[in-house]
Amino acid sequence: MMSAADQPKLIVAADAEALAQAAAERVMARIAANRSRIAICLTGGSSPKKLYQLLGSDVWYEKIPWDRVHWFIGDERFVGESDPLNNMAVARATFLDRSAPSGHIHPIPTMVENPERSAEAYARELQAFYGSDRLDPSRPLFDMVLMGAGPDGHTASLFPGYPEIEETGRWVVGVPKANVAPFVPRVSLTLPVLASCREMLFEIAGHDKQPILTRLLNGENLPALRARSKGETVWLVDQAALPEGIRGGR
Repeated sequence: MMSAADQPKLIVAADAEALAQAAAERVMARIAANRSRIAICLTGGSSPKKLYQLLGSDVWYEKIPWDRVHWFIGDERFVGESDPLNNMAVARATFLDRSAPSGHIHPIPTMVENPERSAEAYARELQAFYGSDRLDPSRPLFDMVLMGAGPDGHTASLFPGYPEIEETGRWVVGVPKANVAPFVPRVSLTLPVLASCREMLFEIAGHDKQPILTRLLNGENLPALRARSKGETVWLVDQAALPEGIRGGR
């Protein structure tokens, strides 16, 4: 197992609903901590769906200062903008399009020639928003980065053993082939850019995530373990995902 000093903060929720509630509260806390322009980096896949549904509900959406929050995404499937596999399309349909100003939603462009062109365009957009093409450790790009962990230990679209996981110069990379379904090309932010945040929040829920969480807790060198915030890194997990030996722990 990882030592306490090396391990991200582990928070255990009773179930997937409680996990989404805790995630929403952490998102709101980060928003409340910044009285100026806010940047949230969303994630795709199944892990954030309940969170997005909460943020789009009447109770939660009224609490968000939509005019100050900008919404980015950590990775995208290289499919059409309205394709059901498109991560940002899901986020938009679930909660963003209801209230977020269109200019505050920053999707990865997929209506270009190839994933590399898409990556270059998104890097330019991120750098324009940040005001520099170099990241300053004292000035995070994002207030919060939402993350998930795939069954192979990937996070964003950074897959184990792929060269993109080692990229340190580029902000965004094209990923020609995915390691897991759906087997479509991807575009992904790189580890240094994802790390430029005040908080990186992983959501890991469900019994099917127990094997990969076990591997991560055992310190296996997988992308989801290598992804760390320059600020705070939190693994928010539910009881079903926990390995038997630490069930009920924190």
